[in-house]
Amino acid sequence: MSRFEQLPAALQAALAERRLLKVIAGLTNFDSAAVERISRAAGQGGADLVDVACDPALVKLAARASGLPICVSAVDPELFPAAVAAGAAMVEIGNYDAFYPQGRIFDAAEVLELTRRSRALLAGVVLSVTVPHVLPLDQQEQLAVELVAAGADIIQTEGGTSARPFSAGSLGLIEKAAPTLAAAHAISRALAASPSQTSPSQTPVLCASGLSAVTVPLAIAAGASGVGVGSAVNRLSDPLAMVAAVRGLRDALGRALAPCLT
Repeated sequence: MSRFEQLPAALQAALAERRLLKVIAGLTNFDSAAVERISRAAGQGGADLVDVACDPALVKLAARASGLPICVSAVDPELFPAAVAAGAAMVEIGNYDAFYPQGRIFDAAEVLELTRRSRALLAGVVLSVTVPHVLPLDQQEQLAVELVAAGADIIQTEGGTSARPFSAGSLGLIEKAAPTLAAAHAISRALAASPSQTSPSQTPVLCASGLSAVTVPLAIAAGASGVGVGSAVNRLSDPLAMVAAVRGLRDALGRALAPCLT
């Protein structure tokens, strides 16, 4: 039995059909009230997965508020087992956006080591690993292939913090998403071409960081199986606006897939 078969059926289907929507509360967000608001909006808005900081209490809180499977994010693998015991459906190394302003950079060797440690601790749990956007694209591609060989089940991209959008409106949103879209395109093709892959869809790629309702369809077109969205939802303070934002993302994913379904 593959590790993906341990996931809830609805989450498996979302990945297989390339329409997964993950709402990210934030790797460093331990504010229980904020996590509850974000999680509730994710559930009411039609998301498939909620990503929270790696804390057992937050796992339980987010699951109750959303009714959705929970992913926990951390850069310390030793934190994962307690969160899984609390009910987390999957774990994730990264993303690293919260660390860059502190000058903390994750290189390829460190991310590989974190992946190996995580897999050793949790042999049967789905593991997503973020590829640092600070690496050149060719090195991101190579690292992604090595991460899969080391036990990663899902590869996630990032890049929102490196973008420097200078335009207003939709053009600015596309400029903001450009780094993570480029990474999704490059990595998905590198994984499909890797000799270790038996099919192009074997290792899903999640595109995250800097996305919006304007750009999530572009992520799917670039080869992603789903998207992770944080600030487009969690920066909002009004619960109704948060639900509306999630629904807008869900609708945008539906429009991305419509040509494939007709």
